[in-house]
Amino acid sequence: MKILVLGSGAREHAIITALLREQPRPSVECAPGNAGIAAEVAVVALDPNDPVAVADYAVLNSIELVVIGPEAPLVAGVADALRTRGIAVFGPDRAAAALEGSKTFAKRIMDEAGVPTGRAVRAGSLAETSAALDEFGAPYVVKADGLAAGKGVLVTSDRAAALAHATFWLEHGSVLIEEFLDGQEISLFLLSDGHSVLPLSPAQDYKRALDHDAGPNTGGMGAYSPLPWLDARFGSENEFVDEIIETVALPTIRQLAAEGTPFVGLLYCGLILTDAGIRVIEFNARFGDPETQVVLPRLLTPLSGLLLAAATGTLGTLPRPEFSADVAVTVVVASENYPESPLVGREITGLDAALRVPGVTIAHAATAARGDTIVSTGGRVLSVVAVGASFIEARARAYEALGRVSLEGSHYRTDIAARVA
Repeated sequence: MKILVLGSGAREHAIITALLREQPRPSVECAPGNAGIAAEVAVVALDPNDPVAVADYAVLNSIELVVIGPEAPLVAGVADALRTRGIAVFGPDRAAAALEGSKTFAKRIMDEAGVPTGRAVRAGSLAETSAALDEFGAPYVVKADGLAAGKGVLVTSDRAAALAHATFWLEHGSVLIEEFLDGQEISLFLLSDGHSVLPLSPAQDYKRALDHDAGPNTGGMGAYSPLPWLDARFGSENEFVDEIIETVALPTIRQLAAEGTPFVGLLYCGLILTDAGIRVIEFNARFGDPETQVVLPRLLTPLSGLLLAAATGTLGTLPRPEFSADVAVTVVVASENYPESPLVGREITGLDAALRVPGVTIAHAATAARGDTIVSTGGRVLSVVAVGASFIEARARAYEALGRVSLEGSHYRTDIAARVA
């Protein structure tokens, strides 16, 4: 099978790594890719957000499946253009991608479908924001209504900071003021063909920049999978997943189908386990980053078959994907000053030495080749991934590998998965 993956981050690198593990190995290309991806597959100088350019390339090059990694191409309608040209695509149309592109749309769908979630008020002005903050009280939760690259959410007890965050995002649209929900957060990915769903294994990510959940929100500084603490509450991971399928995923997919916007692709359920039960924090319309980097290394079922079945409406004929008993941990290496104003263009060394640690792979997030050197090009630069028989082993491997990587001014969290090790 000839597959084109759209994107240039660690999520896309992790997807490609999973595809290349298969036997027989599919033919994989990536647009536009990064330095790490280019070392493994052909990369194409193609704008992933240009629907016409992507569709033309897919037709001219006999691409059999397009996998859309980031959210921006989905909201731009790239999947729509591909389907119009008869190309199988893993990723929802623009209308269904509003589940991520608009927090207001997502809340309405959840309300219509009876999906458990927190209360929220849409605000289009500072006056409306101020009134909503007073209605909900502290801690305040302020979210940009549209895409914000993981930086649109602020949770704070400082009312002035909440207003300042809202002021910034109101210049780009509206904001949502939400009820604060307290509990363990869980990420669950579900493949959908518009009618059926198949779950992947749950993961937990770390949004704050610094150890002990301090510092600003980021796009994600690390993750681990599976979540052994789910057993105490639900009996097993499978029982937890079953509950999410019945109360969250299927109602959402059926509501979208009933509205004429079938969701084909990856439904990312951002969940929180409160004292009152499970609540949905948010939906995304694609694989999450950095959770993909720990979910896919444990996947035993060939990924290409799952993605193609979702894209072609045959997911309901497949059994649930199987996962290894191993655990996976990933730690993100971030540039100096990330997430505020990352300093880029600095050389990265030690990658080969890091890869010599058993069970370690590296998913490149923001890298480019400059002659014989690799340099950083963005805020989150690398995801160092380690798989082991236990959390203790996986963490030890990840941090040993991290100690071999050098990027001037970079930082990473030292407590990823520490509480479960």
